[in-house]
Order: sequence, then structure tokens, then C-alpha cells
Amino acid sequence: MAHRYLLRGTVALAVTALALAGCSSDDDSDEASSSSGSSTTAADCGDNVPQAQPGPVSTAPLKIGTLLPATGSLAFLGPPMFAGTKLAVEDVNAAGGVLDKPVEEVDGDSGDTTTDTANSTVDRELAAGTQVIVGAASSSVSLKVIDKIASAGAVQFSPANTSDEFTCYADQGMYFRTAPADTLQAQALAQVIAEGGAQRVSILALNDPYGTGLADNTVADLEAAGIPSDQIQKIIYDPNAQSFNAEVDQVKNFNPDGIAVIGFEESAKILTRMNEVGIGPKDKLVFGVDGNMGNALGEAVGPGILQGMKGTTPLTKVGPDFEARLKAVDPGLIDFNYAGESYDAVVISALAAEVVKSTNGKSIASAINEVTKDGTKCTTYEECLALVKAGTDIDYDGVTGELNFVAAGEPSIGSYGVLEFDADNKLITPTADYKVVSDN
Repeated sequence: MAHRYLLRGTVALAVTALALAGCSSDDDSDEASSSSGSSTTAADCGDNVPQAQPGPVSTAPLKIGTLLPATGSLAFLGPPMFAGTKLAVEDVNAAGGVLDKPVEEVDGDSGDTTTDTANSTVDRELAAGTQVIVGAASSSVSLKVIDKIASAGAVQFSPANTSDEFTCYADQGMYFRTAPADTLQAQALAQVIAEGGAQRVSILALNDPYGTGLADNTVADLEAAGIPSDQIQKIIYDPNAQSFNAEVDQVKNFNPDGIAVIGFEESAKILTRMNEVGIGPKDKLVFGVDGNMGNALGEAVGPGILQGMKGTTPLTKVGPDFEARLKAVDPGLIDFNYAGESYDAVVISALAAEVVKSTNGKSIASAINEVTKDGTKCTTYEECLALVKAGTDIDYDGVTGELNFVAAGEPSIGSYGVLEFDADNKLITPTADYKVVSDN
């Protein structure tokens, strides 16, 4: 069973300068590419980071909608995120609710990019008067609805979007996320690849903002670490393709000593084919990321195929007590990925509403960043609420730890664990942990 493992022995990495041990935009082409993309940070946006202005005061009950994957390619991530959201609503209401009224939860499915489920869900939830929508998990799905949600004056708060495309997005100051951007994960992934001893690297990435962004940033970090561009192969693939044989054959011909697979559920097909042609985890250093490093991947491939595969994923110190509380909400949970981020998105939104004394979406958005930094630290909704009512400026450090949102509405700190599959295709305790800190 996979767990939200405790962080141990973190390594601080600066975003602008990365020294890797052991090392001296969308592209839909099927050809290998060694070109690197540029990392996007909040500092790159200049004065273009939009900030929401408070709207009319509203004391209507706060409604939290969910836009999370009950179906589609990320459905394996849905249960922990739904559980985290529900638990947060329960805790907020147990502490007195928001503006002395209970928070109402409106659940909805995001589906994936092959359906229009997300738009239908958003329409229904906006019609129901939701002021905050938690989701989506997929960066591509979020990009399909972000303008609609922002234009309606509602907050969109993703617990799992990691594409750096959102950092400078013209979202009217209404989009936020508790998951760190992939400019940070790319550095952790590059570190793991380098520590494995890889000097010639292939990267297979799905063609969406998450896949291409993480691939580009990883290429840039590997090059910054001293791996020449001609020793890095980048292949962008269509995740809806029936076969990935051509892409896997390109990797085999390149003959790398390390292979990173940046994908979702289609990773099972890719890794199965890699195993068939002798470049799987038993033959090469193979690395994954948060989009595929889950027990669901192990269940989707043949016995033992994943043994030795390592990968990075945001791992925060949620602890066994929080996991037990999640299991009480959903006894069927087998993974806990992004449950803490979902929980914190709800609590932050509720605290922001209390700070501005309004449940208007724009008003909530105007206070979200400030409740995560530069005040008196507090770690639960009940504790923070008492401080807010006393007129104290707060700094909420949540289930996922220190947040310190930057102007773009995202954490400035990313904590990552390195997971590994055992001989039974099950994830085992991380072999290393990394803390990556943004400098803006």
C-alpha cells in the first residue's frame, strides 16, 4: 500500500542554481528532440500577475464545489482528493463553519480531456452558486474551464495542477493551487536521474501542458547539470494513441542509460512495451513522476515489470493520524496522493472568507495569498479561526506544511519523495527526499 510518507533528510535546492551530484511549449512531433524549454516562475511574470479585487460583500453560505477525477485517465487520483476535500469541510463545520454558517459541498466529476465532463460539472456548480471550485487534477482539464470559472467570479483552487503554464496565466487573480509547479519537481527529478548515474537520458512525455512543461524543465535542469544536449532525447507522444511502439523503438535506438516516463495511465502500455524490447526497469534506469507513480500503475502491468523503477512525487508530512482520518472518510483508500493538498485548499478558502468577512468569490480570492504567509502561524482551521476573529494576521501552515504563496497563487516550496516499485509492483518507502525552494 502506498502512503504519504514522512519526509526524511531534506535537501534544499535553489530554483536558479542547481548542482547535481554525479554529473560533470507544446511539441506534437513524433521525432526526438534535444531542445530545452524555459522554466516559468512568478518572477518572470513581472507586473502581469493578476490580483483579484474584493467584490460585493456576501454572507451567503460558502459552497465548495469539486471538479475531481471520478472517471478518466486520472481516476486513480480521485478518491484521496475527494476524501481530503470532504474531511476539510467536516473540520471547518465542526469549528463553526464560515461566518457562523456551515459550508456546503457540491461534488462533481472532472473526467479528462477526451470528454466534456468538466464543462458540464462547472456549469452545474456555478448555477448552484458555488464560490470556490476545488480542481481539476489534470492541468489540461483546468485549462479548459479556467476562463469560465474566473469570468463567473468564482475561485478555482487545484490541489494537483503542476504545469508552469498557470504561473503567469491571465486568470483575473481567481486561480490558485496547493501543488507546487513543475519547475520545482523537474529539479527533483533531474537530481534523481543524476544520482542514478545516468549520463545519456531519454524522456518520454505526454503531449499536454503537464507533460511538455515537466519534460522541458527537466531537460533544462539536466543540461544545467552538465549533461550535453546531444545526450538527451525528448519524445512527445499522443496519450490517446493505440500503440507506443514507434516511440519506444526510438528510445531503444538512442540507447540511453536512463529513461524518464512522464505520463498518466497510458504509462502502463509504454512500460509494458519497454519491457518487451529489453529497455524496461529491469534493464535500464527508469524513472516516473507523480502522474504515474501510484499502485494503480503496478496493477496495470505484468508481474514484476516495474521492479526498481523510481520516481518523484510531491510528498508532504501528513502523518499516520491524518491518513487514518482519511480512511474513516473513505475506507477503500489505497493511495493518499494530493489528499493533503485538497484539504488545505478548502481550509485556505474558508479562512480567506473569514478574513474578508464575505463569501463572495472575488473577495475570497483577494485574501488567499495573505493567509498563507507573514503572520502568526497556525495549523488548524479552528486555531486559525480564533486568531482571525481576534483581528490577528495569520500564516496558515497546513496539512502539507509551509505554503508561503507567491503572487501567482501557488506555493513557493515543494517537497518531493522518491518512490520505488518492488518485485511485486508495489511502492515502497522513499529512498530519498527533497525540498525545493523557489526564490520568488
